[in-house]
Amino acid sequence: MAHSPVAEMPASPRWSGPQRRIGLTGGIASGKSTVARWLAEQGLPVLDADVFARETLAPGSAGAKAVIDRYGEAAQTAGSAPAAAVIDRAALGRIVFRDPLERQWLEDLVHPLVRERFDRELAALKAAPAVALVIPLLFEAGLEGMCSEVWLVDCEAEQQLQRLMERDGLSAEEAQTRIDAQWPLQCKRALADRLIDNRNNVKVLNSQLMQLLNTPLEYL
Repeated sequence: MAHSPVAEMPASPRWSGPQRRIGLTGGIASGKSTVARWLAEQGLPVLDADVFARETLAPGSAGAKAVIDRYGEAAQTAGSAPAAAVIDRAALGRIVFRDPLERQWLEDLVHPLVRERFDRELAALKAAPAVALVIPLLFEAGLEGMCSEVWLVDCEAEQQLQRLMERDGLSAEEAQTRIDAQWPLQCKRALADRLIDNRNNVKVLNSQLMQLLNTPLEYL
């Protein structure tokens, strides 16, 4: 399981500039994408770390070349040319989720590139009153300082496992391996500024979100 030294960590400082930066995080399959879509519908620019990570491994990119150099055809879509290799994301996931050292290698490759992309996008959006940053590994990567407040999408462990199995067509063992690669939700709860309960239906979820969006952190 990913190391989660919450008891050892001091409270991390938050972004203190004029812009409201909502850091949206949670466990895999906890409901971050649903919340991100809702925020986009309210007019907030949404910057998504997963989207940026996929772009760092796009065909012909330096990131894709590094992955192919390391794993060869095992991580490549059949028939794609080496110079513009298409990463087989499912195959790459199987490689890195069964070996913590390989997962660390991939994170060391991708995370700095994603952080650079966030910096560029935030600079371009500096006039926006509020922006949402969707970062699944926000706490693991120590990125709280990019956000003025951190929202955690929360649910029960059993719900998370079932949702991930259904979403990605994984066995219980495969899904649990992916969950265990992140800090558990119970550890992240202690570090978040706001908890979003995604144990119930969409109507309940949307009601919570509207209240949170309309109440900046300094007024709580």
